[in-house]
Amino acid sequence: MELRTLRYFVAVAEELHFGRAAARLHMSQPPLSRAIKALETELGAALLHRTSAGVTLTEAGAVLLDEARGLLDRADRVRARVAAAAGATALTVGILGDSTDPDVVRLADAYRRRYPHVEVTVRETDLTDPTCGLHAGLVDVALTRGPFDPTGLSTHELRADPVGALLRADDPLAGRASLTPSELAGRRWFRFPAGTDPAWQAYWNGGEPRRGPVVRTVRECRQAVLWNGTVGMTLAGHVPGEDLTVIPLAGLPPSPLLLAWPRTGPNPLVRSFVRTALAAYGAS
Repeated sequence: MELRTLRYFVAVAEELHFGRAAARLHMSQPPLSRAIKALETELGAALLHRTSAGVTLTEAGAVLLDEARGLLDRADRVRARVAAAAGATALTVGILGDSTDPDVVRLADAYRRRYPHVEVTVRETDLTDPTCGLHAGLVDVALTRGPFDPTGLSTHELRADPVGALLRADDPLAGRASLTPSELAGRRWFRFPAGTDPAWQAYWNGGEPRRGPVVRTVRECRQAVLWNGTVGMTLAGHVPGEDLTVIPLAGLPPSPLLLAWPRTGPNPLVRSFVRTALAAYGAS
């Protein structure tokens, strides 16, 4: 069995859908289906029950999934140790400034335990670059939020968080249990500078063109609301600080917390970081 084929199988087993697995692997569906069929032939066992709605694991498939995850994890550790022996002992992680997820502490602890020889450098970026320097080649892997232009990148969603409207505590709408985007129509919003990724800009503007002050950081977003009475979107679970409040926004998709890395030619330590992050966040 080739490691590549095992990675294919794990993707299908975790997604339980060939189309989603193919998208995750950045390949078309037919060769993925052929690879899984060839693996079943090689092992002499059916691994998946296929239906029009998707797939489910057979008993043999469940056993292989458990074993494959262990094998792939071991292979990643081997790569990391070889990379370290060859001198590749540094990893640069991009993180969106002022919006670090609290679970990143668990990830840092897990990675430190597994790879104590790797020196991790954290590069914080402002809200104008959701790739945290990936497109510019400044970081090896990023812990960030979408959406953004994924050209040349692989991404994996770790979690999705609901969003809310950031308002002054004395705003007429501050006492509401929830709001809809239509109830904020005509209000001034904080915006990101020209040239910011269009998908990112559109999402945090609630899908509409907006007028209002230009900001670059989370702190500037809060100050724009505090000083100007503007409105903007933030994570519903964020504690905004004194004199500000967050009201849940209905009808908008949640904000995806993403792991992103170069699709080709990544640092040899990136794969080990990705697998450790998926385990730390409980993401498949």
